Amino acid sequence: MRVFSSRRAKLRRALLGGALALTCSACVSIYRDHGYVPNDEDLAAIQIGVDTRESVAETVGIPGASGVLNDSGYYYISTRIRHYGATEPKPVARELVAINFDPAGRVRGIERFGLEDGRVIELQRRVTDNGEADKTFIRQLLGNLGRIGPGTLLNDQ
Repeated sequence: MRVFSSRRAKLRRALLGGALALTCSACVSIYRDHGYVPNDEDLAAIQIGVDTRESVAETVGIPGASGVLNDSGYYYISTRIRHYGATEPKPVARELVAINFDPAGRVRGIERFGLEDGRVIELQRRVTDNGEADKTFIRQLLGNLGRIGPGTLLNDQ
């Protein structure tokens, strides 16, 4: 009888230790990094008024985003997002490097912005919902059964 209670106590301690380990690991912050921002040494290699779009792309890489107009700039964006437990992920760091060009295509200026320089702008995807996307084939088939009436079967209108 003594051996059985000893095993039960060991099992109980192992279960409590496992539950404690799972509880502690659930509260660990997880960080995800997105995007690319060139470092200061690469940006220092760009000469204002001399370098062109092509030379900037060779020096620091192709940007993640660029302006809509031909004479607008290159934008390098990096974001660090913190996931903590069951809470909603939040951006904790965002950095943007904007390289502006003049109409001749030469570098006009280089600017660096951080999360502290402005507010967080949440990107939203706005798509018109037609209501059909979440319906499976069987749901659509069964939904059409309700549209059949006695007049349809007897060819009465």
